Amino acid sequence: MFIQDLLPKLLVVAILLLVAFPIHEAAHAWTAYRLGDATAKLFGRVSLNPIVHFDPLGALMLLISVGLGSGLVIGWAKPTPVNTANLRDRRNGEVMVALAGPLSNWLMAIAASLIVRVTGLTLDGGFASLVAFYFVLFNVVLGIFNLLPVPPLDGSALLFRFLSPRRVWEIRPLLSQYGIFILLAVLIVAGPLLGRFIGSATIALLGW
Repeated sequence: MFIQDLLPKLLVVAILLLVAFPIHEAAHAWTAYRLGDATAKLFGRVSLNPIVHFDPLGALMLLISVGLGSGLVIGWAKPTPVNTANLRDRRNGEVMVALAGPLSNWLMAIAASLIVRVTGLTLDGGFASLVAFYFVLFNVVLGIFNLLPVPPLDGSALLFRFLSPRRVWEIRPLLSQYGIFILLAVLIVAGPLLGRFIGSATIALLGW
């Protein structure tokens, strides 16, 4: 039973590393390039090649967190380099670049859900059902988690967009320094509620 539960998770980890993470980071890079910043393109990051986006520690953390089955997914790819000074519309452009990543995760979750619905795959479909469930679940998790307004997560750009430049200058160092502790506090306090919401959203997308 342990092996039967573990194999779908390992397959989804591979899919995340080979597909979801590269698409997420390439979305950042492509959006930045379209908006005037060629930094990521110069580093070869406007690409779906998983090698250029691979981060060994992020991959290891993903493998451990998924393998533990706690529901908390921790993992990351190599951050996409963006020079916001090159963006034609610096403040709005930074937000668009940041949102491109989570949006790609939601689009992948929706696309996988549509495939499940079209093929008629059901909750008791065995191995294929588990893989579909975990793939949609983890993309929903990544899409929501990355929107938390704490650096270096994508949601911080959205937070800073609605604050005055002076206020951003005041709080950005503080959030950057203590962001990890803020994230841990959020996960401890709101983790169960977020978990129920994400689980319900995943089941709703799959139509199960």
